[in-house]
Amino acid sequence: MSLARSRAIALIAASPLLARCGSKNGSVRVGSKNFTESFVLAEIYAQALEAAGLRVDRRFNLGSTQIALAAMARGDIDLYPEYTGTALIDVLHLPPEQDPKAVYATVAREFGRQYDLTWLRPSPMNDSQALATTKAIAARERIATLSDLAPKAGALRLATIQEFLSRPDGLSVLQRVYGGFRFADVKTYDIALKYQALTSGKADVASAFTTDGAIATDELVVLRDDKRAWAPYNVAPVVRTATLKTYPSVARLLDAVSPRITDAAAQRMNAAVESGHRDPADVAAEFLAGKTG
Repeated sequence: MSLARSRAIALIAASPLLARCGSKNGSVRVGSKNFTESFVLAEIYAQALEAAGLRVDRRFNLGSTQIALAAMARGDIDLYPEYTGTALIDVLHLPPEQDPKAVYATVAREFGRQYDLTWLRPSPMNDSQALATTKAIAARERIATLSDLAPKAGALRLATIQEFLSRPDGLSVLQRVYGGFRFADVKTYDIALKYQALTSGKADVASAFTTDGAIATDELVVLRDDKRAWAPYNVAPVVRTATLKTYPSVARLLDAVSPRITDAAAQRMNAAVESGHRDPADVAAEFLAGKTG
């Protein structure tokens, strides 16, 4: 256990919001998918539980959403971080909705009914799709929202990934909801390289996810989705209902942590891992100790 994690656990254990719950035999198995943000979120959940006296078994880097859900169904893991938009569109195969509360209500109801899984309190963090640009370009073009950008796209260059062009909730939904968005030039890149294209002057706008670490590292401007074209992707712990019966304090403990996980906090934590090459466990510990706001 790292020094940072040890300190964080001591601090969290003293917090009245995370009162100690009695540990039973066995452990709570916390899973994650196979990308940075999922590692960090799962570590936050795991360390919050450990600080309250629960034993935790980490089963990270499972892979896709489907693999994580299969692990839940088998009882191989007890909880993992999931996104409301992913659950709605990719798991339940329902049409996108724009109201965050309605999306959460739908996925919470259907996961309980179909899978016997419970969604705990969602975080304000919303890892939705976005378009980003530099501060200089935003000032020069006078763009702060997607409505501002839509009619000006014909004079600008887009750096993106292939998926953004092909999926139904990518570029096509912007063209349908906002009109415009016919960029002068569109080039596709690997995920990390699209930001390099933007910051090196090879593009004027890049497709993004709102909690990408590069947004913080490169001090980018995320253009506000003022017409709410994209579905919300708030994150929350999804827990086996049977686990909550065995460890009833898990809900209270994680519900106390989730409200602190904002877009800005996620950006900084992702950047610390991806650009700063730091251990997700140490980054999570600092967040829980109040050093990442």
